[in-house]
Amino acid sequence: MKTVIINSESYEKHITGDGHPEQPKRVVAIKEKLKKRNDLIWQKPDLVPYDILSMTHSKEYIDNLNNSFPQKGLKFLDGDTVVSPDSKKAVFEAAGSTIRAIDGIEKKEFKNAFCLTRPPGHHAEKSKAMGFCCISNAGIAMNYLISKYNYKRIACVDFDVHWGNGNYDVMRSNKNSLYISTHQYPFYPGGGTDKDKGDFNNSLNIPLPAGTSSEEYFNAFDRVLNRLVEYKPDFLLFSAGFDAHKDDPLAQFQLCSKDFYEITKRTLSATNKFTDGKVVSILEGGYDLNALAESANEHVNALIEFN
Repeated sequence: MKTVIINSESYEKHITGDGHPEQPKRVVAIKEKLKKRNDLIWQKPDLVPYDILSMTHSKEYIDNLNNSFPQKGLKFLDGDTVVSPDSKKAVFEAAGSTIRAIDGIEKKEFKNAFCLTRPPGHHAEKSKAMGFCCISNAGIAMNYLISKYNYKRIACVDFDVHWGNGNYDVMRSNKNSLYISTHQYPFYPGGGTDKDKGDFNNSLNIPLPAGTSSEEYFNAFDRVLNRLVEYKPDFLLFSAGFDAHKDDPLAQFQLCSKDFYEITKRTLSATNKFTDGKVVSILEGGYDLNALAESANEHVNALIEFN
């Protein structure tokens, strides 16, 4: 079986305005890189069932979000999070990419998936859009896995350079999930210390200082792997942000593109005996276009290797 890329043209029509780092060129850069390969399947997202949306976010928030998209021009949902007329389809299809990915894996159409989506999702809290994010796509995946397929132990590994406060907010009260994040600290959005353990001791946060090198990162990453082996997940999610790259303009980690292959490979090596290789990865951050495309390609290399 192969690795699938879930992608939609709508992600390129989500306009955020000139100079905004979370721009359409992000998915274009990755897509151009991956389209040169002949070892991938490409598919479109599905719709997100409303009950899954309302398990993940408050009904009031979903209703407000539905009515937040402007008829023309740009609208700011917070200081960073911008939407435009075509953003609505992109937002809900980004969440829906996880539905298609999970269903395809469960039906054995493919082994694992990379959701090449935008906007990202890991800062979107239960009742709040923030940090370029409107819906917690990983949270949608978690709730769908539990409600549709009765999974009991879902691990989400978030290696974006920013703490995924939204993922944490959505997952912290769910005893069937484990949320793990490595991130720069102190840094946006605040929080993400080792005190943020979740309601069921179901979160591991590893804050690291600006300037963290590859060696320092992987020394810390051993804690991620140890926790995963201890947890024995039956399904693995990645919140795959590539902004820990040394070339990224929004952060100060010093990872290189090949490190994202290593992060992915080590995580899969630790978990595959529990998950049987069932993995859905969802694009989060990454704002230097060359570094983003290279790093995402390295991530996909590891996903393919574990088919």
